[in-house]
Amino acid sequence: MRTSKEIRSTFIDFFRERDHKFVPSAPVVPVGDPTLLFTNAGMNQFKDIFLGLSKPDYTRAANSQKCIRVSGKHNDLEEVGIDTYHHTFFEMLGNWSFDDYFKAETIKWAWELLVDVYGIDPDKLWATVFAGDNKDGSKPDEEARELWTKITPIDAERVLACDKKDNFWEMGETGPCGPCSEIHIDLGPDRCDHKHIKGHKCEVNAGCARYIELWNLVFIQFNRQAGGELIKLPANYVDTGAGLERITAVMQDKSSNYDTDLFMPIIGAIAEMTGHKYTSQLGNKTDNALRVIADHIRSIVFAITDGITPGNEGRGYVIRRILRRAARFGRVLGAHEPFMYKLVDVLSDTMGDAFGEVKERAAFTATVIQAEEESFGRTLDRGLEIFAGAADRALESKDKTVSGEDAFALYDTFGFPLDLTELMARERELKVDTATFDDLMEQQRARGRAGQKAISTVDLSGVNLPQTDDSAKYDTDSCITKIVGWIDSEGFTGKGRLTEAAGDVGLILDSTCFYAESGGQVGDCGMIESAGGRGQFIVEITQKIADCIVHQGKLASGSISVGDEVTATVDKGREASRKNHTATHILQWALQDVLGEHVTQQGSLVSPDYLRFDFTWPKALTDGQLKQVQHLVHDKIAEKIPVSCAVMPIDAARGLGAMALFNEKYGDEVRVVAIGAGSESQLQQAFSREFCGGTHVDNTGQIGGFGIVREESISAGVRRITALTGQGLIDHLGKRSEVVDDLSELLKVPSEQIFERVQKLIADNKKLAKQLKSAAKQGGGDVVAEAGKLLEQAKKVGDVAIVTGRVSAAGVEQARAAIDSVKKKAKSAAVVLGFSEAGDKVTLLAGMTDDVVKKGVKAGDVIRQIAPIVDGGGGGRPQMAQAGGKNPAKLDEALAKAGELINEILAGS
Repeated sequence: MRTSKEIRSTFIDFFRERDHKFVPSAPVVPVGDPTLLFTNAGMNQFKDIFLGLSKPDYTRAANSQKCIRVSGKHNDLEEVGIDTYHHTFFEMLGNWSFDDYFKAETIKWAWELLVDVYGIDPDKLWATVFAGDNKDGSKPDEEARELWTKITPIDAERVLACDKKDNFWEMGETGPCGPCSEIHIDLGPDRCDHKHIKGHKCEVNAGCARYIELWNLVFIQFNRQAGGELIKLPANYVDTGAGLERITAVMQDKSSNYDTDLFMPIIGAIAEMTGHKYTSQLGNKTDNALRVIADHIRSIVFAITDGITPGNEGRGYVIRRILRRAARFGRVLGAHEPFMYKLVDVLSDTMGDAFGEVKERAAFTATVIQAEEESFGRTLDRGLEIFAGAADRALESKDKTVSGEDAFALYDTFGFPLDLTELMARERELKVDTATFDDLMEQQRARGRAGQKAISTVDLSGVNLPQTDDSAKYDTDSCITKIVGWIDSEGFTGKGRLTEAAGDVGLILDSTCFYAESGGQVGDCGMIESAGGRGQFIVEITQKIADCIVHQGKLASGSISVGDEVTATVDKGREASRKNHTATHILQWALQDVLGEHVTQQGSLVSPDYLRFDFTWPKALTDGQLKQVQHLVHDKIAEKIPVSCAVMPIDAARGLGAMALFNEKYGDEVRVVAIGAGSESQLQQAFSREFCGGTHVDNTGQIGGFGIVREESISAGVRRITALTGQGLIDHLGKRSEVVDDLSELLKVPSEQIFERVQKLIADNKKLAKQLKSAAKQGGGDVVAEAGKLLEQAKKVGDVAIVTGRVSAAGVEQARAAIDSVKKKAKSAAVVLGFSEAGDKVTLLAGMTDDVVKKGVKAGDVIRQIAPIVDGGGGGRPQMAQAGGKNPAKLDEALAKAGELINEILAGS
């Protein structure tokens, strides 16, 4: 039996022997493509080539691409673990031709590899081709149909024509596209998982597990226009994708992808940790949980390895959702303590040879997962209890639906993603009111979204943008060049005149000295001026689209035309960016020196105003560590060490020990920035060597100072340092000096005594607060007495006393004491008290005895429903909850509503 490692390497070697260049997998975080959350296909890293925006250094390529599909139209999350072949993370084996070979060779080699090399039974294989579409006028792919029967021995009756949904690939609504030819395998009638569906017929593309797609051969030969018309591309491309997991299952004769050596080591480890046995049954609750966790840990590990940390937005939130979903399945297996982080080493052993980054970052990845498990674990069990109550209420409702309010409370208070609530609801044959949930989310959401300039959303598919020579960016801040065109809201223009009326545009030059935003360094700003001053263009930011440098901004005066000779001048911010970028490299070296070499960069921002550096570290740095890091940077600046740059083959750079960003895409040649080397021949002597395309000072002394202004956590296992250099640091220190002078004046002490004086003030304040609190407690008897009177007047439902009313404004602690007193006296009570103070401030508190909670009356639920009446909000535990509000005029209304709610629940219990 062939191992998955052998199947992967055989694929790559097969195409290498046919002159394909092996291109390592891109990260699962798409590099330079904000349109995708995750890399979801092998073609993602070649997208610019298909769009005509760049030209490759090779015409044939092959690789095994790491893919994650958990969002958008490619979302297999709900099928994971339930069936045998859907995954959130998978490997896509692929080969590509960039205007080299086309359909004949692609079909020939696919058949040859599957049948002659892998040894798959040819009589089980089926092929599909595009049947054409009358709606858009696309024609059947007769060429592919004929080639299948001509080049391979497959029977014509096993070559099927299928519709656009299955056999026509498109990058988007417009752009490169073309017909597909898929290869499917018949696994036999016993593999059908749709037998229970009335009228089901097993056949290719019918949706059951009998016929599985192994390989998709895409022939990109058209460009779809905005109106839907298909235009023949000037070049033909091949893009193929074969799922490693599916091929491995076939070759290892397994009925499930999960039974292969890609998953079984992980499943075995989970089973051992949780004390269960895996039986490979579908529909079995334990086996489903084992499969889901095994699948999800692969997505989690590869995502964190490639730079995504769990968070509340974007990719980070998707990974958090997956991790929390897996944690909940851990509860199904009885796992109440963090355990998934222990699977990182198992996955590293399984896949680390093919993807070395998993091994290199295993310790960091495990740290992040463990922290996230611990965080969610603190609320998971309580959240499951809350869900159980919500589900019970839903079962009693007419439409069997978990309310949107309950779903939102689970999300907001316990961190349950909506899809986790929906999953648990489905398990109890319930629905979730997602519309109300979405409304509540929208009300809470106050996230600002940065506006995008028009040219970033322009459709440039099929546009051959001119290549810009930007080599001068390292040597000069001013150069003479020519205008070759611009990009505006209509697209690219390579002729004509530009006037002030044009608004925001992206100017393209023949050559430039401007640095385009890349590697964390912001793009340059400046001025482009035509000869004689006929036109002045203000550059607000510089960006790169493929090999084209785009100077984005506005024409400030006059006009300019394509072909004009212009002077491009970068503003003075360039020098500040240089200082900050070199300081960032020194900072990384210093952090590794103080904390250890396992500290790795997670991201950075280099701007003229400040630098920001994100790095892996599990906890806050101590004051001593920060001072040590800062001193090391100061020492290197004071030594006035030379900084040199060299372009070299990537293998040579790695041989020097130069550090590379794990999630950055590099070519065959890279630029190495070395600090401590006077020339290229002295690179080995440098104390810092990094792959870097940014601009730097010539000598560390030019940095002119360094100061850390902030150190903070940005996610589990990732810290951030913000620092200043040069003039920015001088300005910052000047402002701090002014603050010291003001404090000295205010406190009437010399500056050197400010610290001691503030310490004494804080101590005095604490002493006074303690005295006030003690006095308030002594006066709290009135509130207890008032609550006692409310108890005497309380209505009862059965044995439960419903106590609601106003009390004096004596503070929260006294009100809590009053509630405890009432609960003790009454034995069985539902208490809601309210008071107002400071003019417009309202406080509501609710307390329930345990027997009342069991009857369904929960303090947190009551508070959440009545708080909006006083323009407030709050929550808490079933036994005790609190809210604040801003409308004292409606306090009595809120208290009355509380009584009605409690009475209604108790009457129905």
